Amino acid sequence: MPLADLPGSTTGPDAAVVRVLSYNIRSLRDDREALARVIRACAPDVVCVQEAPRFFRWRKAAAWLARETGLVYTTGGATAAGPMILTSLRAHVEHAEDTLLPRVPGLHRRGFATAVLRFGGGHRDTGGPVGGDGVRLGVVSCHLSLAEAERYEQAGMLLDHVTGLDVPYAIAAGDINDRPDGRAFRRIAGKLRDGWATEPWGSEATSTPEDPRRRIDALFASEGVEIIGCGVPAGLPGVTDADLRAATDHLPVLAALRLPRVSAV
Repeated sequence: MPLADLPGSTTGPDAAVVRVLSYNIRSLRDDREALARVIRACAPDVVCVQEAPRFFRWRKAAAWLARETGLVYTTGGATAAGPMILTSLRAHVEHAEDTLLPRVPGLHRRGFATAVLRFGGGHRDTGGPVGGDGVRLGVVSCHLSLAEAERYEQAGMLLDHVTGLDVPYAIAAGDINDRPDGRAFRRIAGKLRDGWATEPWGSEATSTPEDPRRRIDALFASEGVEIIGCGVPAGLPGVTDADLRAATDHLPVLAALRLPRVSAV
């Protein structure tokens, strides 16, 4: 399904449409230029990154990615053990934080990158005001464990973390390392709506780019978020199938979300 079928970013008097991309970039170990082309072509307002650079000069690598994609580094990377968030200039960052999850001996440390963003309200948004203070969206980028038991526990921690944001709308996006019928995936989808299952768009499988058969990357949204479409994009302008294969070992998940303005009480 072509990218043109997914609405672009807009801000109106009643709602904002926000484009969110979730992408495991494998620590920029593959074709960086192809990766930047894919991200730019998706025209996201928010990018939930997994496996961001975490080691030597990781901040320089994160700055390179932000610069090459026309985005701004918001939070995460080594400080969240891999998850990272980039945003466009449409987003006013109210709050950002990184959370490290409990370490299990012998397994990789995991964490969450979190941002509370506001769209509209005259803050760096060229699309026109939504009115008042704009529309607030909580965003969590995550990468859950390869170990089944730890992954299930982390799914519960993710849900608690999202609930604790205390925002009208929230999303969690990332590499779940689990299929939709898995325990961790089902635990998350039992509380938050699975973007692909709610409003499928594009294609489904994200792993691996050479022969995609598994959907282990996903975006989940709280009640009130209108999911216009969510899935693996196709027909990206200026991007070839070779670019998608060369960029990293996952395919991206792109969603368009409509966030109605919450009336002041």
